[in-house]
Order: sequence, then structure tokens, then C-alpha cells
Amino acid sequence: MTGDRRWASTLALGCAVLAGAVAFGWPLFLRPEGSASPLQAPIVLGVVLGLVLSIVLAELVAGGLDVKALAMLGVLAAVGSILRPLSAGTAGFELVFFLLILAGRVFGASFGFALGVITLFTSALITSGVGPWLPYQMLAAGFVGLFAGWLPKASGRGELVLLAGYGMVSAFAYGWLMDFSFWPFALGDGTQLSFDPSATPLQNLHRFVLFNLATSMGWNLGRALTNAVVILLVGAPLLRLLRRTARRAAFVAAETHGGPPPVEPLATPLPAAASSVPDRDPARPEVLPTRRAGNTGP
Repeated sequence: MTGDRRWASTLALGCAVLAGAVAFGWPLFLRPEGSASPLQAPIVLGVVLGLVLSIVLAELVAGGLDVKALAMLGVLAAVGSILRPLSAGTAGFELVFFLLILAGRVFGASFGFALGVITLFTSALITSGVGPWLPYQMLAAGFVGLFAGWLPKASGRGELVLLAGYGMVSAFAYGWLMDFSFWPFALGDGTQLSFDPSATPLQNLHRFVLFNLATSMGWNLGRALTNAVVILLVGAPLLRLLRRTARRAAFVAAETHGGPPPVEPLATPLPAAASSVPDRDPARPEVLPTRRAGNTGP
């Protein structure tokens, strides 16, 4: 039964990856007659929120999340929502992504995806940053936490180097995805960097690479350096803190603990008190001696 429940969580994550590929990559494969409309953003928002809800419910049913895990999800989302407006994104300096990476690494892909989506959603409500770009920001940030949970095993300095390298790669990937979400509508028609509905996918991809290099390389590089430096500086203590928290909640699988702890006796049993009554078989009734008929002696 547990394996079937785990399959539900894996299926929900697979649907999230597929929905993201469609939401971001449609300009390479669809050929609209005219320019596409950004009114598709509410549809993407509904799909993203539905995916987060299905992932959380699947993890709850499978036992991957409990009440403590949900509380930790809310706490980390609140911390990320505060860090994001504080960093303000000036020159790519953003402090929210390193938290998504570390949490996804410790708590798993499902938790990382849900944390990324919820953090970007709540921070947008705080900073009044709600717009057609918000569903794509939520989805891209969710992918940052999701793939952090799928990184290979490592420990010590090797793990920090792995996470710092992933922080740099994911920073560029986040910037590329966000640029790709609005690039078909941004420049209009007629420029060498514009989206061309009649062009092949490779031709449009070439145009997009030139557009991204000309407009966003500095921001992506600043975000990448911020992720790497912060992870190398504070990654080790934060990983220890998050893992200590994970042991107290239902994030760690049962086989990791080696089974339930042995139950110790409350007290040493005391020896039975000595009794003056001789032992007898409780199954046999006690027969008292009686006088025989005609015996008048003592």
C-alpha cells in the first residue's frame, strides 16, 4: 500500500515537470497564427496551484509529510517571503533561492517544489508583485527546489561544492525560464531578436539566446554568484539545523532509523513474597481430612 501511495507522489511530480515544460516551452513547438496572448497566465496559475495541492496531499497520504512537516513548510515559506523583498533583486542579488536549495536537499523533491511555489506566491502578495509573470515565477522557483531534492548523494565539503554548483546552474536556469516566459510578447515583430511564429524551433532558440545574452546575463550572473557564496558560507550549519529538524518530524524514512526503539521495562520485577501456605495445584480442589465413621478417637 505504501508503494502505491509513493507512486501517487511520483506521478504528481512528473505532472508538475510536464506542465512546466509545456508552460515554458510552447513557443518552440506551437505555431500560432498571430502573436500569443499573456492571458494564459491565469490558466498556468490554476494548474500550478492544483499541482502543489496534489503533491502535498499525495505526500500526506504516503506518510512523507505529517503535521510537523507542514508546520516546517509554513515556517520556511515565511522566512523566504521575508528574505525576498529584503534582497530586492538588485543586480541579481536575491537571497531566497539558497533556502529553496537547502530545504529541497534535506526534505526532498516534493517539499522543495511546494516550498518554491508557496514562497514566491506569498512574497508576491507581500510586495504587491502579482501579475502575469507570477505563475511562471512560482513554477520556476518550484523547479529549483524540486531538482535540489534529486541531486546525487554527497557529504562534507563535497556536498557544499555540489550545492554551490547547483546554485549557480539553477540561477541561470531560473533566469532563462523567466525570460522565455515573456520573450514571445516582449519585442514585437520585425527585430532580429523577436519571436517568429513561422520559424523553426532551433531558429527561435537561437534568437532567444541572443536576446538573453543582451538583456539578462548580468542579472543571472549576480544571482548565480549570490547562491554560491551564501551556500558556501552558511550552508553547513543550516544543513545541520534542517537535518536535526527532519529527524524530529516525519521526513526521514523508517528504515533510516533502524526500526522503532526498544521498549525498556519500567522497573525491575520484584521477587514474589514468601508465603507460609504450601504450594498446591490450583486445578485440584483442596480436600480437608474428615473423620471416618465409627472412629471416636482423636
